[in-house]
Parts: sequence; structure tokens; C-alpha cells
Amino acid sequence: MSEKELSKDESLELISNMITQAKRNLARGGSFYFLLWGWVVMLANLGHYVIGKYELYEHPYIVWVLTIPAAIASMWYSARKRKRAQIKSHLDSVYGLLWLGVMISVLIILFFLNEVSYTLNAIILTFAGLGTFISGCMLRFSPLVMGGVALWVASIVAFNLTPIDQYLVGTVGILAGYLIPGYLLKKVESEQV
Repeated sequence: MSEKELSKDESLELISNMITQAKRNLARGGSFYFLLWGWVVMLANLGHYVIGKYELYEHPYIVWVLTIPAAIASMWYSARKRKRAQIKSHLDSVYGLLWLGVMISVLIILFFLNEVSYTLNAIILTFAGLGTFISGCMLRFSPLVMGGVALWVASIVAFNLTPIDQYLVGTVGILAGYLIPGYLLKKVESEQV
């Protein structure tokens, strides 16, 4: 059976439809990640700050165990979302690889914690800003672009503070960079349904 030759107009329409579907795939459910990680990381930053600043517990970093169930929830949600996607495009893959790259970069930094200990949070805010900024550009969603910029500003401020005060800046940075854009994205997603 031979394949039908597409006219120039049919080809352009097919490409346009695939790009539109890829954008929908990226946008649909994207708020889930920003809201989940926004709340978890904001609360962990705030918890680490309060516990460390007021010396409530010898190991304030214990609050970061909150990220383990968040990682499991993200993987589960991502697998479910992949199964439901009508069309999987190159853009979908690039988006996933972007955040995989951010995660691997953060894990490398955590592995070398002793080398970057006093600037750890500032460095992680920088990577979060990069992922958020590029996500906003890919989705053409300016609140995420501005969220990335807010995270970069927070990282610059954090680089100039004590390690414990960086967690307070991280709290504000995540609020501005993940949660506010995440809720705005969720509103757009609900309007598309």
C-alpha cells in the first residue's frame, strides 16, 4: 500500500497541528510540577531556615526528606501523562530532557556538597531559574519566564548571604519563581479544558 503524497498546504497544516498538539502536551499538566515542587521546596527552605536559625534541631537539613515523596509523585505523574499523550513530539522530549538535566546537575552539586557548602542553595536557585526560564520560553508563557528571572535574582541575593539566610531567600524565590507562575499556568490549563 503506497502512502498518499501530501500537498504543500496539507503538509503545512499537518506540521502546524503537530506543533499545536506538542504545546498542549507541554502546557497540560505542567502546572502540577511547578506547584508540587514549589510547595515542597518552599516549605523545605522555610523549615531549614527556621530550624537552623533558631537552633531547634541539630540537623536542620532533615526537612529535605520531603523531596523524596515529591520525586516519586513526579515520576508517577510523568509516566501517567506520557501514556495519555496523543502525540509525542520532539518538543515534548526536549522539555523532559531539560528538567532531567537540571535534576542531574543538582544531584552532582549535592554529591560535591563539601566543595560548595556555603553556596549550595544559591547554586540550586540558579539551576531552577534556568529550567523555569527555558520552560517559559518553550511554552511561550511569560509568567514562567519572569519566574526564572525571579529565581536568578534570588540566587544573586543568596550568594551574598550567610548559608542559613540563603534558605529564607530561597523561600521567597520559589514563591515568585514556581508557585505564582504555577498557579497562573494552572488557570490557563483549566481554561483550555
